[in-house]
Amino acid sequence: MTWISDIPPPRSTIGLRAWPRIVWRGGMLFFLVLVGLGVKLVLRVIERPLFGLRRPITPWITQAVCRMALMIIRLPLHIEGQPMRQRGAIVANHASWLDIFVLNAADRVFFGSKAEVADWPGIGWLARATGTVFIRRDRREASQQKLLFEARLRAGHRLLFFPEGTSSDAQRVLPFKSTLFAAFFVPELRDFLHIQPVSITYHAPKDADPRFYGWWGDMDFAAHLLAVLAQQRQGRVTLVFHKPIEVAEMADRKAMTLAAEAAVRAGFAA
Repeated sequence: MTWISDIPPPRSTIGLRAWPRIVWRGGMLFFLVLVGLGVKLVLRVIERPLFGLRRPITPWITQAVCRMALMIIRLPLHIEGQPMRQRGAIVANHASWLDIFVLNAADRVFFGSKAEVADWPGIGWLARATGTVFIRRDRREASQQKLLFEARLRAGHRLLFFPEGTSSDAQRVLPFKSTLFAAFFVPELRDFLHIQPVSITYHAPKDADPRFYGWWGDMDFAAHLLAVLAQQRQGRVTLVFHKPIEVAEMADRKAMTLAAEAAVRAGFAA
């Protein structure tokens, strides 16, 4: 499912004076991602035979690249609370493609993404290289997806997924879906796993549409990327890491879903 707003997305007009900024920032961003990916792939060749599914080294490269990417874009990141150190997963509201950079800059995590992303030109290859877990939202494959999640959790990966299942206009939190929480309640895992809710709030640049950083529906990625790169003075983004929830304390996946959604909504509203 894709969230669609009744109100058309904001239109951005890029003046001629903004193009040098776009070229500079875009070129730096492309070079950064290319070099970071190259380093990561080389290290993965060493890491994989030694550690298998575990990745104790390469996530540090991803985090460094994402922190530098935000610096290039000049988007300030403010963090409240701390990423948990316990095993488990992080769940957050989803507003933009920028979430990938923001959340990776704050913590070393592995994303869960809809399966369609694997086929996107460039982005799909990048997602696979960084260890993304691809999720097929098909009930017929629910048991297979659960086994995949369990394998990654057993390897000590801290997963991150968006229970809303789609991005929005950065002005709301959509209802959470409970399907993906089922993997955390298998008897062998539930007693030591935690779920940490995280609220993402984007503050648009001064005088810009409040939905400036939101990316949803059928919005064109390239056009939105150019609009962000063209912005001379950016707004900011805030991450609130809430208290981790022990899976063993929740009755079932639906109770966990409600608790995580409530925490994210509270942080977003604040």
